[in-house]
Amino acid sequence: MEKIGIIDLGSNSARLVVVDLFDDCHFMVVDELKESVRLGQDMDRDGFLKPQRVAETIRALKMFKRLCDASGVDRIIAVATAAVRRAKNQRSFLDEIQASVGIKVEVLSEEEEATLVYRGVINSMDVPKGIILEIGGGSTKIIYYNRRSILHFTTLPFGAVTLTDLFKDDNLLPEEQTARIEEFFTEQFKKIEWLSEVEPDTQMIGVGGSFRNLYKINRIVRKYPLNTVHNYQFAVEDFRFIYETVRVLDVEKRSRIRGLSPARADIMPAALAIIKSFTDYLHIENFITGGCGLREGIMFNQAVPMTTERPISDVLSYSLNTLVRYYGCNERHVEHVVHLSIQLFKQLRVLHKFPRVYLKVLKIAASLHDCGLRVRYYNHQKHSRYMILNSGIYGATHREIVLAAFVAGCHRKEDLAPADWARYKDIVNDDDLDVVRKLGVLLRIAECLDRDGTGMVTGLNCDVLGDSVIMKTEVAGDAMLEIRQAMGAGAEFKRAFRKNLEIL
Repeated sequence: MEKIGIIDLGSNSARLVVVDLFDDCHFMVVDELKESVRLGQDMDRDGFLKPQRVAETIRALKMFKRLCDASGVDRIIAVATAAVRRAKNQRSFLDEIQASVGIKVEVLSEEEEATLVYRGVINSMDVPKGIILEIGGGSTKIIYYNRRSILHFTTLPFGAVTLTDLFKDDNLLPEEQTARIEEFFTEQFKKIEWLSEVEPDTQMIGVGGSFRNLYKINRIVRKYPLNTVHNYQFAVEDFRFIYETVRVLDVEKRSRIRGLSPARADIMPAALAIIKSFTDYLHIENFITGGCGLREGIMFNQAVPMTTERPISDVLSYSLNTLVRYYGCNERHVEHVVHLSIQLFKQLRVLHKFPRVYLKVLKIAASLHDCGLRVRYYNHQKHSRYMILNSGIYGATHREIVLAAFVAGCHRKEDLAPADWARYKDIVNDDDLDVVRKLGVLLRIAECLDRDGTGMVTGLNCDVLGDSVIMKTEVAGDAMLEIRQAMGAGAEFKRAFRKNLEIL
């Protein structure tokens, strides 16, 4: 295993993430640190990074370096984006970092930055056709892709920090300033000819700190139960409510908004104005917030070198395999339970009548059903449910994650406390209880049929005969333990499917 530190030196903030790279092309973030350095502030006056901003950045990088040394980081990858890319004193700034901190910083080109943002998104989301809007402190990137290839990208040399400086006017009300930013950005979009090629069914994906803060605000407003920014579905109607609320407030009042970082309070209206003009211009009604961007793009490139040439083909499976390894699950057992669960789902479709999309839910639950053992054996199904809800699974919607968590929570016995289920009423509904009960009992049977973890039951053939389901097992030896354990789910099977269960 190798431990690396990734430093992203942006126009607004400097970030460090510490990442464990495993030998089998997987990775896990184990620490992070963020400092608001405002490196790009006041640059538009003369194109120079200001001494105070440089000093703040050097102090932040020294802290990052100390944390990396204390954490046993093997190597540091440091990149800089818009502010440093445009700075007239770029060379002297980079030399000062090298001399005083001992870190070599690579300045990314516009194409390199856009490509890394795209890789962070495409390797963590199951969105076949999308348009990414990434708002930084000193630039705004728009990336259009389809069939896992970039079609077009544009980097506009304006971000939340530079726009706040550019449109700062004490004689204007806050809402008048944002209105001017909207008009300004609409004109910028008109100059991008390829935007007219964006197809109506293209999914917008919002990336960057402003989108993360927007999610946090909306989560509090909606009392949304899942604390996961990645893949959060955002209705533009909800966004506009927040925008109209925030844009009329002064900085002091904005800094008291729950969910909004005080360090971002002054530049948030500019970022929201960009989103407003973009969604209006492309007639977008909803978008997804992405929790992965440039830094994750670097992580994927380092852990899975093939992603420099082509994206991961199965985002969900890659994510689940990472978590199975990280939680120390029995990989052979997991693989076999997934295999048996899928067989049960397909062979009993005549009973449950669920569309194929629910196979995804069952796959997540089956893959991580035992991850709660990392906490404690007793009631580990409850720990598994919690861990699935909070693991940040890539390639799955929030609804799929919640359903899978509750299915996994039923793999020892039906465990659906009304209060626990009610917490997620904004994501799932009462009809979904039937899904959880049926998939839960299928998972329980599959898990029991590999009770000793050796793959004794190699396959299944299910027949629905009258009021009974006959499961004929294909075995590699004495499977009495597995069959007896699986028959323990007979009562739950009957409640869920209204059929008697026989296992031979």
